[in-house]
Amino acid sequence: MSNIVKKDGYSYSFDANACSTCKGKCCTGESGYIYVTKAEIESISKLLNLDIKDFVQEYLFKKLYKYSIKEKKFGENYECIFYDRESNGCNIYDARPLQCRTFPFWDYFKQRVDELKLECPGVIDV
Repeated sequence: MSNIVKKDGYSYSFDANACSTCKGKCCTGESGYIYVTKAEIESISKLLNLDIKDFVQEYLFKKLYKYSIKEKKFGENYECIFYDRESNGCNIYDARPLQCRTFPFWDYFKQRVDELKLECPGVIDV
């Protein structure tokens, strides 16, 4: 079954089948920010069956005026606190933030396709 995703304005496509063998490169690596909105905080809290206040305290940190999901250290790298190495998946997949849902179709990568290909084996030229 074809899982090729295309998006207008991007010079590449994405083969979602690559996720099964990739080892979560989009969820691991260098430290970064995974920003969440108020609505996303509410959705993730509900999915985890946690009070919003408890969720924020345990899983988020504030960066200026935004909240970001915490990371955990793994060897020399970092990974999203919700990345599950055993299943090679996301523990909050059904409520994951927009930033995660839209990867690899970020404006940042429009002019950096070679950089993106190093991170994501599912990226293919059109």
